[in-house]
Amino acid sequence: MSVALVGLLAGCGSSDSDSDDSASSTAAADAPDTSQSCPTEAPAADTKPQWSLDGESGKLEMTGSTDSAGPLIKVTKPFKVAKTTVQTLTAGTGPEVSDTATVTVCYTGVNGRDGNVFDSAYQRGEPTSFGVSGVVAGFGKALVGQKVGSTVGVAIIPADGYPDGQPGAGIEKDDTIVFAIKILAAQ
Repeated sequence: MSVALVGLLAGCGSSDSDSDDSASSTAAADAPDTSQSCPTEAPAADTKPQWSLDGESGKLEMTGSTDSAGPLIKVTKPFKVAKTTVQTLTAGTGPEVSDTATVTVCYTGVNGRDGNVFDSAYQRGEPTSFGVSGVVAGFGKALVGQKVGSTVGVAIIPADGYPDGQPGAGIEKDDTIVFAIKILAAQ
């Protein structure tokens, strides 16, 4: 498990910031599917962004992953937001993710301060499964209410991410962090 994901799980907290119909198929669709992979190919550099967000400083442009390529996240540094902001890039059609769900996701995390990737299931080529209640508040906000199959972007303020930083991942206490997430399964 990567350093940043350990931080996601250890950094759990809460914040007030703003198919087939058969039972066996439904149960299988809801179960975490670790047999899936995360595409490791880079998207074309000229890919048109699905989401653009002007921050308090800097700018974010993001395109979600496809079946053959990972997401593209570009930040004009330093990128910083005043509140955690979630954007659905592509809506899924599966079950809705609850705050008590266990999810299987592909994701990439980027530090808004320097634009560096600090963690990526896409780079590893393998999805990760965890309980939504066990991640930092901003990551949970990006998942809850989304449908399985969705690709989601989130820009997370320090209070919803790492208020004290996450030195092992190169995250300082005032850093906005950004994730592109593909929700593969939820139960």
